Amino acid sequence: MEMKISLSCLGLLLLGAATVFAQTPTPENLRSNACVGQTGCGGCIAAGPDCGWCTQDKWDEDGKDRCDVLDNLRGAGCDTGNIINPDNFVQFIKNNPPKNKDVSGPAVQLSPQELDITLRPNKPVNFQLTFRLAEDYPVDLYYLMDLSFSMKDDKDKLAELGNLIAARMSNITKNFQLGFGSFVDKVAMPYVSTVPDKLRSPCTGCAAPYGFKNQLSLTEQTEQFAGRVRAAPVSGNLDAPEGGFDAIMQAVACEEEIGWREQSRKMLVFSTDSSFHYAGDGKLGGIVTPNDGQCHLDPTGEYTHSTLLDYPSISQIRSKLAEKKVNVIFAVTQDQLQTYGTLSSLIEGSTAGKLDNDSANIVDLIQQNYDLISSKVEMYSEGAENISVKFRSACRGNITRETSVCDGLKIGESVTFDITLEATQCPTDPAKRKRSFSIYPVALNEKLMINVDLLCECDCEKPANEIVNAVKCNNHGTLECGKCTCNTGHYGKYCECDGSSQLSADYEASCRRGNDTDVCSGLGQCVCGVCYCNARQRGSSQKYSGSHCQCDDFSCDYFDKQLCGGSSRGQCRCGQCACNPAYNGTACQCPVSQDSCMASNGEICNGKGVCDCGKCKCNLDTKYRGPTCEDCPTCPGKCNDNRACIQCKVFNTGTLTKEECDQNCRDVDVVDEVFESDGVKMCQFWDVDDCQFFFTYGYTSGNQLQLKAQRTKVCRKPVNPLWIILGVIAGIVLVGLALLVIWKVLTTIHDRREFAKFEQEQGKAKWDTGENPIYKQAISTFKNPTYKGSN
Repeated sequence: MEMKISLSCLGLLLLGAATVFAQTPTPENLRSNACVGQTGCGGCIAAGPDCGWCTQDKWDEDGKDRCDVLDNLRGAGCDTGNIINPDNFVQFIKNNPPKNKDVSGPAVQLSPQELDITLRPNKPVNFQLTFRLAEDYPVDLYYLMDLSFSMKDDKDKLAELGNLIAARMSNITKNFQLGFGSFVDKVAMPYVSTVPDKLRSPCTGCAAPYGFKNQLSLTEQTEQFAGRVRAAPVSGNLDAPEGGFDAIMQAVACEEEIGWREQSRKMLVFSTDSSFHYAGDGKLGGIVTPNDGQCHLDPTGEYTHSTLLDYPSISQIRSKLAEKKVNVIFAVTQDQLQTYGTLSSLIEGSTAGKLDNDSANIVDLIQQNYDLISSKVEMYSEGAENISVKFRSACRGNITRETSVCDGLKIGESVTFDITLEATQCPTDPAKRKRSFSIYPVALNEKLMINVDLLCECDCEKPANEIVNAVKCNNHGTLECGKCTCNTGHYGKYCECDGSSQLSADYEASCRRGNDTDVCSGLGQCVCGVCYCNARQRGSSQKYSGSHCQCDDFSCDYFDKQLCGGSSRGQCRCGQCACNPAYNGTACQCPVSQDSCMASNGEICNGKGVCDCGKCKCNLDTKYRGPTCEDCPTCPGKCNDNRACIQCKVFNTGTLTKEECDQNCRDVDVVDEVFESDGVKMCQFWDVDDCQFFFTYGYTSGNQLQLKAQRTKVCRKPVNPLWIILGVIAGIVLVGLALLVIWKVLTTIHDRREFAKFEQEQGKAKWDTGENPIYKQAISTFKNPTYKGSN
């Protein structure tokens, strides 16, 4: 629709109207309201889920906004039938339940398959998606092998194990196809030797090098696999990296040539002992044309553009695998495991496993990684531009959490995802308000197609529902959704102002208050001689009021978190609280009645103070305090006054007789436990049985004394003298042992010091070792010269 509106009218629409509809002012009303300020129905319903548009006649005549929170519209008197508040709508177009393959058709693992959703911006919509792992789901396994010379022993072992691979997979599914392809590298320097003899046979017993060759298309005749592997010759190249990316791209892109089925779990086993070339490496051989991601196989299955196109990039490989829904198992030797592990983290639905040097473990490796991939479901969304998609699921447990991945699934098990969609804004291009996107499990062809229609326009805004030159618009505007859009030269709420009939200065004169130089007190817009007041703040439904916008009905004092104490106490009028007869004060906080100050003896504030604003102000020269000036902290107080009554009423003890108790004591509430709080005092005394009892006293709303006693007493626990005796004995023994230990330590230290001193002095002593000249032996020896011994 062509917009026919003058500048003045546009200002009016943006600034809103003069007065605020009646509702109780609360702090919540002061918060920003996203609905207020929306000039059209479409923008209104897109502003938030709680926004509604009122089409009621003359609704905005007294300044109320057509777009507002639903509760505000209803509270202000807009009939429910005149409120536009469209809701989200979900329609199931195709919803076949999950099932195994049967005579009626192929297996279904994902349900539903197609939805139509009418989606309101900023209002989430929820639905459920179920995935079930079907029995005998088709599996296509294509074995892509590096046949450079270093993989010769691996090829021989693979030929031996070919039938075992088929047998092991047949235990998983009866619907199985097996294929085989091989690769070496680009036939160009520096990847392979271009010496003529080397081109024919780069090594002893080797075939001519090639980029990629499809040796066996996918077939159910799995017995052919071993023979084709055995017949495929090895070749050779010069550099360490191989042309594996070329092979992956052709094996995935050539769907018909390889034999991939549309509905199957597609598995590509990539086996090598070397790293890979990627985009840009082709420049070393003079190959600069980027890889186009298309199929280029000749009738014999050989890659024809090996020397014409560069290697694919990791991004191209990732994109092509995701597009064709192919899972990759990188079966590589130990020295390459880290490299391909990093690569698999960049490609959804891929894994990397360690391959023995002769590929003897390839069967177990394929089954382990197949089980890992097939037991895990991961949901992705594609094409959901400007639409938030969130997944929640309990998977196989009981606790629901935000996740798009569930693992550990077994054949026949189901998992349900709770999906939430939310559009955050309306596209400026109307053509983008209707579009489709999909949710799919990684590496499977099944998907949920979602057709979304964003609610960015109300039905009443459509040309078929507009009234051109409507009577309600004084025949000078178009009526849509209850609002006038004025023709050029007219403005005002109902296009009642003619811009050519009176000068702007004459209009403004009637919008000035007395000698005020500001139009509408500077807080509004003068339209056709009438002030339309501004909102107090952007996005607020609260506006200035008065004939010249001179009043602020939201700047009064607050009491109990409410403006002027709430509608039961008063209302804010032009910055001042107009209190109801029962209240006064700047915020209507004070009750006129003095009932709240009445003491239990019938006197105002017990005669010890004055009642001010419904509360007692006790005289400072007295000892009395409390809400009615009846508490005296240093006086005997109510605790002693009521002690005897509590004893006789509750515990049948104390000094009062039964007759005195019944005559002089008031009723007591007996409870399990008493607590002290604001206005409630705790009292505690010892009774004749050496037990402590507790009670509280306070005042009711009528200032009547209220007593509450705890049902049970707290008695001292008797002390067992045996424990005292044993404790004393143990203490004496421990003290004695401690003293002995201290004595022993001290004496040991003293002895060691004395011994060290003795050794030090002994070492300093010096003795004369010479012979004494006057020393004579005590023994003298004489010999008889004539003695000759015995015969």
